[in-house]
Amino acid sequence: MSANAAPLERLIESFGKLPGIGRKGAQRLAYQVLSMDKTEAMAFAQAIVDAHTKLHRCKVCQNFTDGEVCSICADGARDHSVICVVESPRDVGAFERTREYRGEYHVLHGLISPMDGVGADQLTIKELLARLKNETVREVIMATNPTVEGEATALYLARLIKPLGVKVSRLAYGLPVGGSLEYADPTTLGRSLVSRGEL
Repeated sequence: MSANAAPLERLIESFGKLPGIGRKGAQRLAYQVLSMDKTEAMAFAQAIVDAHTKLHRCKVCQNFTDGEVCSICADGARDHSVICVVESPRDVGAFERTREYRGEYHVLHGLISPMDGVGADQLTIKELLARLKNETVREVIMATNPTVEGEATALYLARLIKPLGVKVSRLAYGLPVGGSLEYADPTTLGRSLVSRGEL
């Protein structure tokens, strides 16, 4: 039996359901919420409600948006001939922070993972293929994580896309900036050799 009052215990349990949050972290977050004044706490709760009720998937790229299409798809200055395929909306944010990529995105909302019961039909693959019927798309960049599931998903998509006459590329793999060669795993080191570029 918990020493906490029932509402506090429910709050701790709710935070504990978030990925990467253990019991102690959930307790810290719950007590942080309790230390807010009522206005702050209500604004925090409303932000959660708004995110759940006002956000939906962009009809083009499947990223989260509060409009019909997201700001990236609506941006006429983007390169509409290149689509970067990512696993989740978080990945879009990571690419945007680089300020290097000016094309469009497609969010799969997961990866093919038979062990977890996730098949191709549970991802947004149909929506991606529908976009490729537009003749302006020349290249699709597979930007899934370099995991077994990420590789399997990229290969599966490549087999579907190549017959459409669209170039399919994969992110290069290599060593992190500031990393040491002696600590690099053999797979990363091997991939960095294969993905090497000319200076």
